[in-house]
This record gives sequence, structure tokens and C-alpha cells, in this order.
Amino acid sequence: MNKEQFINEIKKLNIKYTEEMLQKLEKYYEILYTENKKYNLTAITDKKEVFLKHFFDSLTITKIVDLDNQSLIDVGTGAGFPGIVLKIFFPKLDVTLLDSTTKKCIFLTKIVEELQLEKVKIINKRAEVYSKENREKYDIVTSRAVAPLKHLLEYSIPMLKVNGTFIALKSNITDEMKNIDKYYKKLSLKNETIIQFQLPSENSLRTIYKVEKYNVTAKKYPRQYSQIKKNDIM
Repeated sequence: MNKEQFINEIKKLNIKYTEEMLQKLEKYYEILYTENKKYNLTAITDKKEVFLKHFFDSLTITKIVDLDNQSLIDVGTGAGFPGIVLKIFFPKLDVTLLDSTTKKCIFLTKIVEELQLEKVKIINKRAEVYSKENREKYDIVTSRAVAPLKHLLEYSIPMLKVNGTFIALKSNITDEMKNIDKYYKKLSLKNETIIQFQLPSENSLRTIYKVEKYNVTAKKYPRQYSQIKKNDIM
């Protein structure tokens, strides 16, 4: 995906953009390409591939949620997808980038400084630990290609405000949806929405999963990660 194709596709998403935003995205790529040799942030380094599979893919979240004037935490953000990309195109978004890997957080700090992004917090902690300390705090909790859906729900939903929205950006989630109902009950979730589509050009499958929270999360969640990984919620 070249620059012209990228612009055409984000127009289809009704995303408004400026030349400054596009310049920041170009700079983001340049820093990512250079620093990736040091931090091993992504296996995808070809510019056209990054614009398609990281930058555009991150923006597809707008198919399912309004981002204006919201607080959002990106769980397991890695090199900043989707959090940094969303911040570039939605400057009023209050963004928290959460990752347990220190070197990735160092990279994110560099990106935020170089792109002069405001209202961006970088947190170097495990999700289940940060979640216990920051309950009912965010309008939107999102995660892209990080962990099984059940795990994501348990350590993400406690951070979500009542009436807030959890969104996972994934490929195929058919297997991950098995026995998901018990998580909806225990974590007070409703209004599941699933959108599936294909990325432009290469036609690989993408899934956007959304669910809403209707009540305060019980204090016992999230459990310890060893428990989350070993046993489903009962």
C-alpha cells in the first residue's frame, strides 16, 4: 500500500486527515524502520507492508467506534499499534500505551517525543497488574493481535468504565469464541458486535470484535495470570 492508496482507503473510512498527520506517519515509519534493528519490534519492515498491515489496519477500528474526545488504553501496544496511529489521526484522543516489555516502552517514548504527541501516557507493566490498580478508568480498551480473547477480556474489562467499549482487532476468532458466554456473565458484558472484512490488496481476513460493559467488575478479576492462562472463568 503506497501513500496514495493509503489516503484513498482512509477516505473510505471517513477519516479526516491533514498533511501534518501524513508527515508524522512517514516519520513514524522512518523511526520504526531504524529502531527495529535495535528493539526487534516487528517482522514487517517493508514500507508498503507497514502502511497496510500496521497503519491502515490500526485505523480500521473506526469501522466500529467513535474516537472523538475519548480516553483509550491500548493493551500490549508493542510498537504502538493501534494506539500511536490513532493518536496521530485523532489528536483529541487521550491515549495510554500499556506494554510489559521495557525496550518497547523506550521505543514508544522516543516516538511520542519525536512526533510531539500530547496526552499520551506510556505504562511499562503487565496488563493484569495495571488492571487491578486502574479500575473503571477508560472509555475504550483495545488490543491488537496480542492474546486469546478470553485472556484479553479478563485483564482488560476491569479497566473499562461502565458503559465503556472493549475492542479487539484480530484475524479469525471462531475458535476463541467457544464458551465465551460465561465471561460475558461474570464480567458484565453485553451488545457483542463482530465485523469481518479483508484488507485491501492482499485480502487477508480481519475481525473487529466489540463488547460493552454494563456494570462494575467484581474485585476478584483479573485473577493471577497463571490462573487466567490455565483455567476459564467459572
